[in-house]
Amino acid sequence: MSHSKNIDPTASSRKEDHIKLAFESAVSSALQDNRFYYEPMLSGHPNEKEDFSVSIAGKRMKFPIWISSMTGGTARAAKININLAKACEKFGLGMGLGSCRQLLSNRDRFDEFDIRHLMPSAPLFANLGIAQLETMLADNTLQKLDKLIDDLKADGLIIHINPLQEWMQPEGDKIKQSPIVSIESLLEKVSYPIIVKEVGQGMGPKSLETLLKLPIEAIEFGAHGGTNFSKLELLRANKTQLEAFKSVANIGHSPNEMVQFCNEIIKSNKEYIQCKHIIVSGGIKDFLDGFYFTENVNHSSIYAQGSAMLRFALEGEEALFEYIEMQIEGYKMAKALLSPKAIK
Repeated sequence: MSHSKNIDPTASSRKEDHIKLAFESAVSSALQDNRFYYEPMLSGHPNEKEDFSVSIAGKRMKFPIWISSMTGGTARAAKININLAKACEKFGLGMGLGSCRQLLSNRDRFDEFDIRHLMPSAPLFANLGIAQLETMLADNTLQKLDKLIDDLKADGLIIHINPLQEWMQPEGDKIKQSPIVSIESLLEKVSYPIIVKEVGQGMGPKSLETLLKLPIEAIEFGAHGGTNFSKLELLRANKTQLEAFKSVANIGHSPNEMVQFCNEIIKSNKEYIQCKHIIVSGGIKDFLDGFYFTENVNHSSIYAQGSAMLRFALEGEEALFEYIEMQIEGYKMAKALLSPKAIK
């Protein structure tokens, strides 16, 4: 009986590759990733029909990956936002726009933010700083913000909390009252979903507890370890300021810490928790980071990437799509074969 149909035509070349690459493929135990148990006996390869979806602001995301707020208002921003929006629609992700502050008074660059037509089924959030929100509440001009969200056809609003960035920034605004006061006032006046995020320092347990008890759509960590906007402002400053304040950029909380804070708060205050989701961000390099942290959060959670998405979006649509596809495939693999160890 012939068994020719079982012959693997690539076997010979594959074995040659194995011989050539064997020595180069050795890995150091010092580089072992100790965050996971690897369980190859308990699952096959990812099931393509498995549902990874999560709903944000009434819109379904196919995968728990959020694109963090990044840019707008520059010539390159239009290209970046267009590529990111197309990726969100293609892969079923969600996205926050960069700060929309300038659009409140000047619509010359509105087109760079106007991307809803490219991502009709994906969650899209506008974005404004806490200092601007405080001013609008004081001046009773919140209707400008309502109109902006309507014009952008956004599903909701991100408020970024950035006191250290504003303090470092030469053109920075002074925040006159506790941000939580402004957030609570906003929630009393609007009906659209609100996300609250930091911008690279993260938040301590008392700040997280106040937010977890509010009826907001999500908290985005913006944890220490990724793009840090306080440091960014220092790099714009003069040498004397950089030398005097450079240590401030090291203040903050890592995703590890913030996951622990959230879990402790949620465990102790279950009946008071109203925040719907946690978005883990801040130094999330890849799907392994995202999977590790979201699996450890004892609450509905997704993870966000910013700088990596920005880098590939600048390269072009094809590069961005390929990168995201690899991240999704990696996440599926992790879900099937890895069991994250508990954060301690």
